[in-house]
Amino acid sequence: MNHNMKPEQKQAHYTLQQQEGSNVHKLYIYDDVEEYGDFDWWTLEYTESETSAEYFRKMLAEIPETETIELHINSYGGSVKEGIAIYNQLKQKKCKEIVAYVDGFAYSIASVILQAADRRIMGLGTSILIHNMWMSISGNAEQLRKAADDLDVLMEANRAIYMERAKISENELIELMNAETYLTPEQAVEKGFADEVMHLNEATKNGSVEQMQQRITELQEQLKQQLSFKEDLRQIYNS
Repeated sequence: MNHNMKPEQKQAHYTLQQQEGSNVHKLYIYDDVEEYGDFDWWTLEYTESETSAEYFRKMLAEIPETETIELHINSYGGSVKEGIAIYNQLKQKKCKEIVAYVDGFAYSIASVILQAADRRIMGLGTSILIHNMWMSISGNAEQLRKAADDLDVLMEANRAIYMERAKISENELIELMNAETYLTPEQAVEKGFADEVMHLNEATKNGSVEQMQQRITELQEQLKQQLSFKEDLRQIYNS
């Protein structure tokens, strides 16, 4: 029995990067959340999924408690089982801060993972999709009725995650999920699924500051080299 919150999509990618000279560790969920990777016909085994809960566990273990996690999301969703485990790993992670950025889509279970961050930031043009999970099952009438009852239980547990920070009632949340609702950044903030919208001028400003700092560092290094060269010439002249 496979529980999913998205149509079948291409295998996802998840990476861990650390900015040089920084205490910020960047994590990327840029495709589907899956337990298994591609099937290797040479080894007759599945490759490791870079969006599985197990892979996530190993990456989080490398990040010290004194540092910051920056999670970037662009995903249609995927396995509910893996996504819930990733959500809880992030909630349990002891670190300075977890900041999540929606760079594109945070759909289905990806929108649940987003809720684990201390700060949830959406970029311009991004969106969130919330809807009921589904499963693929075959069987007799009794088995099908039980599957529907099981989904009701799973959805109740899933809604509890949203309701921790949502600014709407659970009845309104149920209506939104039944309707398979897409939310703009502003709507997501209004309803409590995100905290802020990163506007273009803010991103440009931040980029300009970083570029200026980099340029200052380069100029300081050039100045050091020039002073060193002048000192060498002075020693040659005096010898």
